[in-house]
Amino acid sequence: MQIPEGKNIYFLSDFHLGAPDHASSLAREKRLVSFLDAISHDAHQIFIVGDLFDFWFEYRHVVPKGYVRILGKIASLTDAGIPVFFFTGNHDMWMSGYFEKELNVPVYHEPKVFSFNGKSFFIGHGDGLGPGDHGYKLLKRVFRNPACKFLFSILPPFLGIGLAGYLSRKSRAYTGSLEDVFLGEEQEWLIQYSKEIMKSTHHDYFIFGHRHLPIDFNIMDKSRYINLGDWINYDSYAVFDGTELNLKMLGK
Repeated sequence: MQIPEGKNIYFLSDFHLGAPDHASSLAREKRLVSFLDAISHDAHQIFIVGDLFDFWFEYRHVVPKGYVRILGKIASLTDAGIPVFFFTGNHDMWMSGYFEKELNVPVYHEPKVFSFNGKSFFIGHGDGLGPGDHGYKLLKRVFRNPACKFLFSILPPFLGIGLAGYLSRKSRAYTGSLEDVFLGEEQEWLIQYSKEIMKSTHHDYFIFGHRHLPIDFNIMDKSRYINLGDWINYDSYAVFDGTELNLKMLGK
């Protein structure tokens, strides 16, 4: 795909709307909506690379309460002809048609390759990829099992959403300050994953979320690994202008 002159592609992730409380989540949501409004004049496409919500589950006739501002903004973008693409994260993996039907947003549950102006972009949330973290990889398989999803769906929403909120808080407490520190090339599992992919297929950019730390790292054969950071501590995002990809922070 060729990007028109003067247009950009934007990548952003990890807003965790709903956490840790209503007031801070609402402020974050308003900041995000303001950003999307500001870029709408030059956005050719927008990629939301997971964990838009701290928890999301689509019951047959119920979705989590709130988030009307961001959902309305996404709808207005797609109605205006600006494509928005969504990759599920580990906090909002249980999506099953609502975004596609109501917002006209394609939803991807696995990494996907896109090509823009002759550049190859390998895009995914990043959870469960690379070496190690076998406990989470097992848990992810359980959560994505259709039987597990069905069993959760029969819980009353107030109970299911409450349980999910508790597990999400435990997850954040477990990862702790590791999210704020670059661990080095050998310990950054998404860098190792990208290098493994590069052994068989070249991509110019590997773009992930999940890690919460903005990272721009050169890997083999003129390829770059970009972690998008988050909108809790960094308000970070990446923009591709058709020639260069840059990692930025709001207001900087």
